[in-house]
Parts: sequence; structure tokens; C-alpha cells
Amino acid sequence: MHSFSQVDVFTDELTAGNPVAVVHDADDLTDAQMAAVASWTNLSETTFLLAPTDPAADYRLRIFTPRTELPFAGHPTLGSACAWLGAGGVPGDDDGPVQECGAGLVRLRRRDGRLAFAAPPLVRSGPVADADVGALAAALGVDRTRVRDAAWVDNGPGWVALLLPDAATVLGLEPDLRALGASEISRAVGVVGPHPAGGETQFEVRAFVPAMGVGEDPVTGSLNAGLGRWLVDAGHAPPTYVAAQGTRLGRRGRVHVEHADGEVWVGGGTVPGVTGTLRM
Repeated sequence: MHSFSQVDVFTDELTAGNPVAVVHDADDLTDAQMAAVASWTNLSETTFLLAPTDPAADYRLRIFTPRTELPFAGHPTLGSACAWLGAGGVPGDDDGPVQECGAGLVRLRRRDGRLAFAAPPLVRSGPVADADVGALAAALGVDRTRVRDAAWVDNGPGWVALLLPDAATVLGLEPDLRALGASEISRAVGVVGPHPAGGETQFEVRAFVPAMGVGEDPVTGSLNAGLGRWLVDAGHAPPTYVAAQGTRLGRRGRVHVEHADGEVWVGGGTVPGVTGTLRM
């Protein structure tokens, strides 16, 4: 038997963010068992806490969608850290735990009551071919002329991102999920658009990953980490901002992005919602 947690991430209110299922002390589970549990929970991600293999790490994390394993994902990183700390984990660093995962070591910290992770480096960046932008715009249901910019912002899952003129355009998208899922361009597509000045949030974000078994992800840390690097470096965003995500799904995700000392930190609230026992 294994302790089991479910944590709502990027929110201060249970049911308003993106939940992640966390299985503790999972070293004895096989790959097939992990995949089966992830398919069964049917959440965008399910994670498994294991003993680290790197002495610099406090724990090792494996991350599964209902269909595949990921080297890194953001909301599972925050939710799993919350679950690990809640189960009595004591980090070796006073600032916060260090996670080992497929993308390497990821540092976490707590600021203003929120957990945040240091964004891992991009494995692919730079412009997107114009033909690919056109194909993605068509699948998203938006005219190509409405795309203000596009870039690869991939830190593991495969993210390609499109900047649209405003948040209203982002919220109005009615994408063809079948076309996106069958696309050979990327299995993970993000869109972002600015909110009017003076509001609580500066950007609206949506994430579509049907190829991984998730049509639209409610709130997405890895995408926002990639966006944080691109939008600031390209002059589209200030060094510190808050993005909203999940609005179309009835969620109220809030992602806090901060550039500090040459790093991008991505944080948000974490609310434990379920604790129990998994009988495997």
C-alpha cells in the first residue's frame, strides 16, 4: 500500500486550480503499474515520489499523463513538493527542496506563502516556421493574421506557443482538438494574449495537449515557464507578471512569473485536497 495525495495547484481555493495525484514511496512500482495508475486517475498528470539517485536531490519524481511519461511538468512539480513536505519531508536546503526528474535537478522555494520552481532550460527555442504557424492557427480556429508572434518554448513536453492580440481572442478560441492531436508539428500547443492594463492578471493562457490524452489542460506550469522566458526576452512582458489560466474550464488558475538573478521562477498556490491509501 502507498500513501496517496491529491493537491490542487496554482490556486488558493480547492477545485479552482489543476489537481495532481501523488503516489508516495513508489520505488517498488513498475513502469506498467505507474502508467496504469495514471490512466485510472484520469488527471492531466499523476506523479510518483521515489528515492533520489542524485545526492543533491531530496526526492526523485516521475510524471505520467494518461498516455505517456514526461521528463518535466510544472504543476506536478509544485503539487508533489507540497505533498512531500506535507508528509514530513525535510529539504536539505533551507530555501526549499530539490527535485530530481527526467529534466535533471529542479530547485524549489517558498515565497509569500507560494511554492515556486526554477524553470529548467529550454530544449528547443526560437521561431516557428511560417507554414507551421499557419497550420496551428487553422487548427486553433484563428486567422493567421491574428497571430502576433510564435516561438518554440519547449522545456520537455514539446511546447510551441502563439501570441494572440488580446485575452479575449484567447478565450474565444474553439480549437479542433482532433487536428491538434494529429499534428506532426508538436504534441503541445500553448496560446497567450494580454489582458487590458490595470487588472489582476496581465495575460490569459490556454494549453492544448490532446496527443497526451488531455484536450485542454486547466493550468500548466511547464508552458508558463517557457512563456516566461520567451515573453520577457522578446519584450512582450515585464520581468514580473501574473497569468490567468483555466478560465474557459471554470477554473481560476493564477501563475506568478518572476525573472530574478538570471532565472525564471514560476509559482502559485498549492491546496491539499485528498489524502488516503492506494492499494497496489
